[in-house]
Amino acid sequence: MRRLTALVCALLLAVPALAAEAAKPERQETFSDGVTVYYNAITSSFLSPEMTTAAGLTRSKNLGVLNIAVFKDGKLAMANVSGTVTNEDGRKDNLTIQQKTEQGAVTYLAQFTIDRPGTYTFDVNVAIGDKINTLNFNQALFPGE
Repeated sequence: MRRLTALVCALLLAVPALAAEAAKPERQETFSDGVTVYYNAITSSFLSPEMTTAAGLTRSKNLGVLNIAVFKDGKLAMANVSGTVTNEDGRKDNLTIQQKTEQGAVTYLAQFTIDRPGTYTFDVNVAIGDKINTLNFNQALFPGE
């Protein structure tokens, strides 16, 4: 009985994650001005201690990482990236997004609190020059072990 309960709970918790992924499995958004934004949000405990240290991140079961890469006309692009994350209770937090450059690659990283399992809504603005593109997506996240 205990195994069945665990299985049912696992399946129920997986449904929001599958639904979020089904909406945009490629985790990218291409805009009419030739800007393509690749994005992902994960719990930081999934990253190795070496990775988090190298990126200047904190590894924790209650912290998530938003990862953004921006391309313009197929080439890596510098941008001003800002945004917010909202949990299921409606608590909205501003994201402190930092640009990281390593060996010619540019990525934008932000950490945020994952206080409980649920679907988190991200609103991200990507500005190149005077053009601002807005990206909205949901991600099911669960505090790590």
